[in-house]
Amino acid sequence: MSGAKKVLVVDDEKKIVDIIAFNLAKEGYEVLTAYDGEQGLKLALEAGPGLVLLDIMMPVMDGFEVCKKIREKSQIPIIMLTARVEEVDKVLGLEFGADDYVTKPFGNRELMARVKAHLRRAEPQEAADNAQNELLKFGDLSFDVKKHDLYIKGEIVQLTPKEYDLIKFLCINKNQVFSREALLEKVWGFEFFGDVRTVDVTVRRLRSKIEQNAELPKYVMTKRGVGYYYGG
Repeated sequence: MSGAKKVLVVDDEKKIVDIIAFNLAKEGYEVLTAYDGEQGLKLALEAGPGLVLLDIMMPVMDGFEVCKKIREKSQIPIIMLTARVEEVDKVLGLEFGADDYVTKPFGNRELMARVKAHLRRAEPQEAADNAQNELLKFGDLSFDVKKHDLYIKGEIVQLTPKEYDLIKFLCINKNQVFSREALLEKVWGFEFFGDVRTVDVTVRRLRSKIEQNAELPKYVMTKRGVGYYYGG
């Protein structure tokens, strides 16, 4: 089974893992499971899953540390699972490189919607761009559509899947301003479940990677009180 259809669930609560695994299997996904952070990290790097569902509070190694270590070697999508109510913990997970988070208790419909949205990019996208063009260029930025790679002035930049999706979407719609809610729907695929902070943190991470000065961006611009747009 391809990595895009393989999901790794990392949580120390076996009951939670069993429920998630059952629902994922019903949707046709191959499921890998781990019950502590160290085991989860090993599977994430060696088993080739298409997505990781990662709890925060775990023995041996917590989810923040696992997320950070995965990001040092891989850009695979990560959704944090958290029972913690502190808003700073949710934002911290995104800062460490997670693409999204869901708060326990969560409904199966919500979780499956998140999984499908984050795995959608693994499906062939060439036709949606242009079957004749494998390289899209926007000023200094070039997108290798097949490899999902971004180049700035010919130099490759390592981005997470959502960072790549976000900058490509903004480039394709150059000079159009999109609200955070609109970006959640169009880039993340959420109509009901998204949190606008997910967009803000992703923009912040993206700017730190592609802008010469993140405080004075030239690519990902902010229209105060409205949203974000590409101005390169």
